[in-house]
Amino acid sequence: MDTGKRTILKAILWNTLGLAMMSVVGFVMTGSVFLGGTIALTNTMIGLLTYILYERIWSRIAWGRHV
Repeated sequence: MDTGKRTILKAILWNTLGLAMMSVVGFVMTGSVFLGGTIALTNTMIGLLTYILYERIWSRIAWGRHV
């Protein structure tokens, strides 16, 4: 089982990668660094919070674990 700190670090690293990718996509789609970055940042913050919640819920579920 992951600790809370490990879950948060994994989420931050994953979302940093996602932020970079979404920034590129946002820029390509809008032609604006600012608008693309704003879209990417909003998406990343929502994704980060959702991922942390998702991981913490699953860490409490024993189903499918081999002990």
